Amino acid sequence: MNTQTVIITGGATGLGYAIAETFLHTGANVTLNGRTRSKLETAAQKLQQPERIHLVAGDITDPAFVPKLVDETVSRFGRVDVLINNAGIFAVKPFIDYGIDELDQYLGYVRGTFALTQAVVNQMRVQRNGGAIVNIGTILTFHSSQLIPSSAPIMAKAAITAMAKNLSFELASDKIRINTVAPGVVQTPLHGETPQEALNSFTELHPLGRMGTPKDIADAVLYLANASWVTGVVLPVDGGVAAGGDGINHKLQAA
Repeated sequence: MNTQTVIITGGATGLGYAIAETFLHTGANVTLNGRTRSKLETAAQKLQQPERIHLVAGDITDPAFVPKLVDETVSRFGRVDVLINNAGIFAVKPFIDYGIDELDQYLGYVRGTFALTQAVVNQMRVQRNGGAIVNIGTILTFHSSQLIPSSAPIMAKAAITAMAKNLSFELASDKIRINTVAPGVVQTPLHGETPQEALNSFTELHPLGRMGTPKDIADAVLYLANASWVTGVVLPVDGGVAAGGDGINHKLQAA
């Protein structure tokens, strides 16, 4: 079997970094993408496997950049076997406080994910050996919380998740599988300036009594990338939130 080659967007920190580390441990080749070259270089130094890491800095919301990401990966490693659509932004605020310009930023990641998935599917079809695509969604698409108002980013994540559901049928004959991981609240740099006390309060939203870690998500991504009889699923990795219907609001309502 050929060594897997994996493209990971948003790969410099947080979930993307943990996913890269997990795939590298399996012997895979990894292309790390992010907007900032210096952050990618820092990640690569920490991962300490330069012969199996390729860095491609650029913004997937730029249509002109997307082909470069795939072409450089194929030039370096000869193929693309797995795409991890992880890049995104997230801000918690009331619905009426989002500006249209902010919404356009979120929808830029929808367009970028769409274009990159198209480019990777085309490459996988040329290779004629199937492949796997894993999107990073969120449990908040299905289980909302009054504590986490985030309509604009959730709108974007919902669009990407719906695309994956539809593509799972369309691409099945090509043996290209596409699935989504739906995390609960995970402690990553994506939370930015969120106070630690606020992050700690999210612990009680999860029945298992803790926030998620990047490794929790990376393990699920690795499973879906290699589960040859699984496609079209949305896999909650959420500390038990999805098991309780409206469980993410339970603590709030009981207070």
